[in-house]
Amino acid sequence: MASWNWIPLEIAYEILGWIAFASWAIALYPQIILNFRRKSVVGLNFDFVVLNLTKHSSYLVYNAALYFSSTVQNQYLLKFGSGQMIPVAANDVAFSIHAVLLTAFLLFQIAIYERGGQAVSKISLLILSVVWLVAGVCIFHALPTHSWLWLISVFNFIAVFLTAIKYTPQAFMNFKRKSTDGFSIEFILFDFSGGVANYAQMTVQSIDQNSWVNFHGNIGKILLALISIFFDLIFMCQHFILYRQKRVAIPSNIKEKESLVKCVDLQMIPSKNSEEKQSLMKCVDSENV
Repeated sequence: MASWNWIPLEIAYEILGWIAFASWAIALYPQIILNFRRKSVVGLNFDFVVLNLTKHSSYLVYNAALYFSSTVQNQYLLKFGSGQMIPVAANDVAFSIHAVLLTAFLLFQIAIYERGGQAVSKISLLILSVVWLVAGVCIFHALPTHSWLWLISVFNFIAVFLTAIKYTPQAFMNFKRKSTDGFSIEFILFDFSGGVANYAQMTVQSIDQNSWVNFHGNIGKILLALISIFFDLIFMCQHFILYRQKRVAIPSNIKEKESLVKCVDLQMIPSKNSEEKQSLMKCVDSENV
């Protein structure tokens, strides 16, 4: 297995890797906190969450196998050359484990909080059924020949496939609602940072080795970063440009929701003059103090 040629690049590789881990690890917390404060998951697309869980689970299989299994590593070196470096780092495994746990917790929030009539679409359930059927068939195909590298590569491409489609339901939902309310933009900003750092990490490794084998040796990691960056730019455009004027403050507790309803009702009440209406509004404000 190859070693690093220049220590500064090795340090940069490790730093970029853990920046990517930190960005992607933190990314889901704003959405979890937002759901907790609102006691609602309205505005969060459920298809995105269930597809994301399978994506992270598939990516964990790939990362953990290639990082920990000497058998898989030997198959990788046999295929791409003994002078190559294993393209999976400790931060990749740590991220995958963390992402699976947090995404599972998001599903738990969906189960216990107000959903507003939202549900997982039949199309997403069909996609997941086909994906796991294909994975099962590939497992039985790999067992007799011990083609473990090929098998985990299948899981890697499953992760890429689901990444390519998991963002689409949320982007389309934002488009239909003409709003990004209920969907944390902080998640997108951290996700974007993680994607950039992840791509930069692979580039640093290639520069040090004077070889781009690690790019097609772990094409899944590169595609995951590029696809994430692409959709993150779409979400940022929706949030900061297209639907900027459509956002409204979402009440974080029941008292604020009741106050908002009262204010809306008062706006609908006909009154003789504006002073009378303002007086009624003040009464509502005094109730909330």
